[in-house]
Amino acid sequence: MGRGYLLNLFRYYSVYTGAFVMFVLALAVAEYMGMPEQWIGWTFMSATILLYAGIGILTRTSDVTEYYVAGRRVPALFNGMATGADWMSAASFIGMAGTLYAKGYDGLAFIMGWTGGYVLVALFLAPYLRKFGQFTIPDFIGARYGGHTARTLAVAGTILASFTYVTAQIYGVGIITSRFLGISFEIGVFVGLGGILICSLLGGMRAVTWTQVAQYIILITAYLIPVVFISYKVTHVPIPQIAYGSMIEQITQRETELMSDPAQAAVRAMYAQRAQALAQKMAVASGDEKIQLKRAKEFSEDKARPLSHHTEAFPAATDAGRDTARINFIALTICLMVGTAALPHILMRFYTTPSVREARQSVFWSLLFISLLYFTAPAYAVFAKYEVYENVIGAPINELPAWITSWAKVGLVAVEDINGDGILQLAELWLNPDVILLATPEIAGLPYVVAGLVAAGGLAAALSTADGLLLTIANALSHDVYYQMIDSKASSARRMAITKSLLLLVALIAAYVASLKPDTILSMVAWAFSIAASCFFPALVLGIFWKRATAQGAIAGMLTGLGVTLFYLIGLRFFDMDKWFGIHDVAAGIFGLPLGFIVIVVVSLLTPTPGREVQALVENVRYPALR
Repeated sequence: MGRGYLLNLFRYYSVYTGAFVMFVLALAVAEYMGMPEQWIGWTFMSATILLYAGIGILTRTSDVTEYYVAGRRVPALFNGMATGADWMSAASFIGMAGTLYAKGYDGLAFIMGWTGGYVLVALFLAPYLRKFGQFTIPDFIGARYGGHTARTLAVAGTILASFTYVTAQIYGVGIITSRFLGISFEIGVFVGLGGILICSLLGGMRAVTWTQVAQYIILITAYLIPVVFISYKVTHVPIPQIAYGSMIEQITQRETELMSDPAQAAVRAMYAQRAQALAQKMAVASGDEKIQLKRAKEFSEDKARPLSHHTEAFPAATDAGRDTARINFIALTICLMVGTAALPHILMRFYTTPSVREARQSVFWSLLFISLLYFTAPAYAVFAKYEVYENVIGAPINELPAWITSWAKVGLVAVEDINGDGILQLAELWLNPDVILLATPEIAGLPYVVAGLVAAGGLAAALSTADGLLLTIANALSHDVYYQMIDSKASSARRMAITKSLLLLVALIAAYVASLKPDTILSMVAWAFSIAASCFFPALVLGIFWKRATAQGAIAGMLTGLGVTLFYLIGLRFFDMDKWFGIHDVAAGIFGLPLGFIVIVVVSLLTPTPGREVQALVENVRYPALR
C-alpha cells in the first residue's frame, strides 16, 4: 500500500465532503425559496441512500478476502473513521443526548463505558487478533480452543449480540424514515432496510468499509452543525462544548421554580395515586398483564418523583436508594466497557488493516473521531432541556409547538392533561429519549433543512452499524458454520452466495422484530453489550494471555457467563423476576462476566494442559510483530 493510494483516498473523500456541503447549502436555498418540508426530507433520505448504494456498486467484489476483511489493506486513519461510523450507531447518535437529557449525570455511564472500552481493545485484543488474522471472532475461538463446540458457542454469542444490536439500528432507521418521509413506522423500517442491504450484499466488508467512511463524514457534520447554531443562538458562543456550561445554572434555577410550583406538585401527586392504583391491580394480575401493569406503574412512579430525581448524580430518596443507584452506575459502566472490547463487529474491523502497527493506530484514530460526538452530546442535552423548559412547559396545551404534534404521530412524544387545567405541566409531557437529538433543531426553531441534515446523520449512523452487524452475523453463519464445519471444500462462489442469502434472511427477521418496537434504542444496545461481555471477553483475554486455558474451561465459561446473563435479562423483561442487588437489565452482564472468568480458570485447572500446537499459537499471537 503506497503513498499514492493514500493520496487518492484523501482526494476522493475531500471532493465528496465538498460536494456534500454544497448539497446541503443548495437545499437551504431551496427551503428559503419555498421548497416544502416533506420534499426536503425525501431529498435528504433518497440522496444519502443512493450515495451509499453507489459506493456499494463501485466496490462490489466476489473475492473472499475482499468480502470478509476488505483485502486487509485499509489504512489506519480510514479504518479509524470506518470504526467510528461502525461504532457511533443510532444509540450514540440518537440515544446518547436523550439519555443525558433524561438521566443527567447517570447517563455519563454510557460515555465512560464506551470510551473506556477502546482502551481495553487497544491493550488486550486488537493487535493480537490482527496477528492471528483470519476472518471472524469465532475463527480465533475455534483455533485457540480446538474443535467445533467452542466455535459453535462463539457463533451463537455473535448472533445473539449482533442481532440484538442490529434490531436497535433498524428501529432507529424506522424512526427517522417515518418522521421525515411521512410514512408509517413499520413501512419506514423496511424502506431503510434497502439502504442497508445494497452495500452489504454487493461488496461485503470492502463496500461496508468505504461506505462507512462516507457515512462518518455525514454523521459528524450532521451532529455538529445544528448544535453550533443553537449554541450561538442561545449564548452567542459558537463552541457548544464550552458554551453549554453557562446554561446549566439557568436550567437549575428554572427547575427550582418548577419544583416549588403548586400545580407541578399536584400533578406529581396524581401520578403517585395512579401508581398506587396500578400496584393494587398488579396484586391480582398474572402473566403478560402483570408485566404491562408493572411497566405502567414504574412510568407513573417516575412521573411522581420530584424533578431533582432526574438531575442529581445518583438521585434517590434514601441512602439505600443512593447506594443502589451507585451500584447500577458502576455495573453499567463495566458492562459497556467490557462489552465494547468484545463486540464481534468492532473486533472484525481490526482484521482489515495491513499490519499490527496500523491496527493499534486505528484504535487511536477511532477514539479521536468518536470523541467529537461524545464531547458534544451533553451540549445537546442541555440546550434541548433549556428550550423545553423555557418555551414548552407552562404553555397552553392547545398552543404547543408543531414539533410535539409531528413527533407524537411517530409515538415518541405524548401529552396528558391529567389535571385538566389546559396548561402543560412538566410531568404531563413525555419525551422518549430517542426523540431529543432528532427533534432539537425543531425545538430550537432552526430551519427545517437542519432537521433534515440531522435525520441524514442519524440514518448514516444507523445504516453504518447495521451494515457491519448484518455482515458479522452472515459471515459467522456462512464461514464458521457452513465452511468450517459442513463443507470445507466449498467454492468461493458458493460461499458468497450462501453469505448473501443468509444476510438477506437475517435482515428481514431483524426488520420484523424492530417493527414491533421492543424498547428504546439505548436499552437494546446495552443488552447487546452485556451479551458480548459475558460470552466473549473472558474467553478471548484468557485465550491470549493464559496458555493454561483449556477448551473445556472456555466452553464451560462461555456457557455459564452467557447463560446467567440471559437468564437475568429475560427474567426481568418477560417474567417479572425480582432484581438482584437492585441491578437493572441494561447491566445484566455484570453477573455473567465474573462467573465466566472464574469458571474458565477453575475448569481449566481441573482439565489436561492444552497441547503444544495451541501453546505455540498463543506464543505467536502474544508477541505480534509491528509489520
